[in-house]
Amino acid sequence: MVKKYILFLILIGFGFAESIADKTKSMDKMDGYLNLYWENETGKLWLEISDFNQEFLYVNSLMAGMGSNDVGLDRGQLGNGRIVYFHRVGPKVLMIQPNYYYRAVTDDPREKKSVEDGFAKSTLWGFTVEAEEDNRVLVDATDFFLNDAHGIVSRLKNQKMGNYKVDKSRSAIHLPATMNFPNNTEVEALMTYTGSNPGKYVRQTTPTPIAITMRLHHSFVELPDDNYTPRNHDPRAGYYPMSFQDYAAPLDESIYKRVITRHRLHKKNPNARTSEAVEPIIYYIDPGVPEPVKSAMLESGGWWNQAFEAAGYKNAFQMKVLPKDAHPMDVRYNMIHWVHRATRGWSYGSSVDDPRTGEILKGNVSLGSLRLRQDYLIATGLLAPYDNGTAVPDYMRELALARVRQLVAHEIGHTIGLAHNYIASTVDRASVMDYPHPKVTVNKKGEIEWQDAYGVGIGEWDKISVAYGYQDFPKGTNQKEALEEIIQDGIRRGYTFITDQDARPLGSAHPTAHLWDNGKDPVSELQNLMAVRKVALDNFGENNIRMGQPYSDIEDVLVPIYFLHRFQIEGAAKVVGGLNFTYALRGDGQMVTEFLDPKFQMEALDGLIGTLQPDALTLREELLQLIPPRASGRGRTRESFNSRTSVTFDGVSLAETAANLTCRMIFHPARATRLVEYNARNTKQPGLEKVLNEIIKETILQSAPAGLGGEIKRNVDFTILDHLMSLTINKNASPAAQSIAMAQVNSLSHKLFRNRGKSSRDKAHFSMLQHRIKTFLDEPEKFEPIKVPKAPPGSPIGTEFGCTFENPFNNNSK
Repeated sequence: MVKKYILFLILIGFGFAESIADKTKSMDKMDGYLNLYWENETGKLWLEISDFNQEFLYVNSLMAGMGSNDVGLDRGQLGNGRIVYFHRVGPKVLMIQPNYYYRAVTDDPREKKSVEDGFAKSTLWGFTVEAEEDNRVLVDATDFFLNDAHGIVSRLKNQKMGNYKVDKSRSAIHLPATMNFPNNTEVEALMTYTGSNPGKYVRQTTPTPIAITMRLHHSFVELPDDNYTPRNHDPRAGYYPMSFQDYAAPLDESIYKRVITRHRLHKKNPNARTSEAVEPIIYYIDPGVPEPVKSAMLESGGWWNQAFEAAGYKNAFQMKVLPKDAHPMDVRYNMIHWVHRATRGWSYGSSVDDPRTGEILKGNVSLGSLRLRQDYLIATGLLAPYDNGTAVPDYMRELALARVRQLVAHEIGHTIGLAHNYIASTVDRASVMDYPHPKVTVNKKGEIEWQDAYGVGIGEWDKISVAYGYQDFPKGTNQKEALEEIIQDGIRRGYTFITDQDARPLGSAHPTAHLWDNGKDPVSELQNLMAVRKVALDNFGENNIRMGQPYSDIEDVLVPIYFLHRFQIEGAAKVVGGLNFTYALRGDGQMVTEFLDPKFQMEALDGLIGTLQPDALTLREELLQLIPPRASGRGRTRESFNSRTSVTFDGVSLAETAANLTCRMIFHPARATRLVEYNARNTKQPGLEKVLNEIIKETILQSAPAGLGGEIKRNVDFTILDHLMSLTINKNASPAAQSIAMAQVNSLSHKLFRNRGKSSRDKAHFSMLQHRIKTFLDEPEKFEPIKVPKAPPGSPIGTEFGCTFENPFNNNSK
């Protein structure tokens, strides 16, 4: 009888859970999209769920970060944006993410179901029902909000920054940033990760490195209505694609579908030439941005309105400062965050997108605050402004702000859907979506001109892109034809699009799509920058530091000027063995591919060889005497030259470092392989043998000058030789390229044997080169290149992450 009574009580317990009203009577309720209940006595946050199997958007982000560019855990960083829904199974509620990459765009529910069942879903969390009432349930969501939703544990591990885990005893709901609204629910958690073996960047940025505390933010957002119409992606238009596979596509169509990512924007009057928007796009600036940077941001962010005006809108793009009562991670606000890090690093623009359609729901820009200081450093090196001691000239501040203006416009561009266009700098600064190098020249007086360092305003390409993505056409317009006309108008005016995949790789081939370059001609621009660099280095000295600064600080200012040409080296090198091409579509009338002028390629090679010459790499003795070992408390950093001479400044190794930047480009296996192929297809194209002959003739086989320049020349010879020998065994090079390189190594060995030099120093040098070749030829599999001191970071200039080019936590990063 007792057993039956106990069983009866158990059954009652399962069948009649406690009501939500009774369970929450002592809790603080937060009404909103998903009702929240805060239980102060236990520190628990409860979640009320009523609409089962109804999709919504779940976004995690990082509100308070770690402060390390290298690790990449930044304040304001977006994580994954995922469509999810709650599904109840008895006492459990599962949060399930459907698979929207594989779908069937059809009205047939059976066809949709077959595709849905064909691919896996992801169950992100499981909750237990603690109370229910009127088809509503209450779950304890505390553990969900205190889980590592941002993937910080794996990020730290993958970066070799230590083994960490969430310490729930040191983690809690962060109530000041936990808020509820009719269409979105925002929850923030103070998260502590404890662990061992902290890496150097953790030690650099965390007061007690075995305990890292950051704040994670969770957003539950109602999905937008169905009144948004996706726009097809065109590879010529400059937009990021959102891709999926449509298994309901007709047999004569590809199942791979691509639409652009963009904000929803409509004219109040689509038939009017110019009209206000139904809802303008508004971006909000982090209130923590200081002046005069804040004003510069407001100004340059507003440049985008020029592009929307050209597309027929009136005041459709606006910039404001975030209101005091708003939260920056609230998905309703497009944000520009001011991010502080221990070192300079990339800024980036990312977005929360609707995975169903590509509609951008939130633009999110992160700007590194140290970028202004990098621009100041470059300006200080170029202009040597401290002839009167300590005052900072106004023009240096304006140069830095000019870079910030361009950077803000660039990153906003990513968050409205636009990709990098690295060919735009060849057409009179046609886009803010290129990476700009400061435009500096030498005037007839031999002075550096900097006044036109950065452009102002939106470019013509930006207007074309915005028109393609945001033009609101009158009813009855053939949209496909209208969009094609927008692209064709750009082509007729000389505006095209080449993006990261064809500009970033060191072995890429496009002759005008480069990062951090200027002008139509990369060869002429290399000559220009070498001239600017020479003037700056000839004038380098005390005036590059303020009165009262340690002389050793001259080294810090010298770094970006000594390597001023590093990015233009990449641009000029891509001309050698290069190929001009466009993202042409059949029937659009564009050039598809074409070889480059052989003479132009050899001019590029001559310019590159010039960067390897002693006179380009040797610093003046007067300057070297001004650079002592680092002052106390000011040790070398990642931004310093690397040295083989212990604490003293190494005037030879920095030349090897610079030469290595050139050699890695001209000996690149992809470039070498193309030179062989293109010469075989067209004998007028320079072949690899001709290119290697020219390099060796103008470098290793030349006589060394006297003094320090001679020692630099000899060291650079070893760098060149090691790159040549590495090419012969590089598995990424074609066998033909390897064999031609090997023939050059053998030929060089014979030439060195015949030319033993005149001085004892030259004899020793040639003998060592020949010995190194013999050792390599005897056992090439054991070859190890001489370790050349690594160059300090180049990118970003002033600077953009991706842009990381990509935020590693967000598939929608730009």
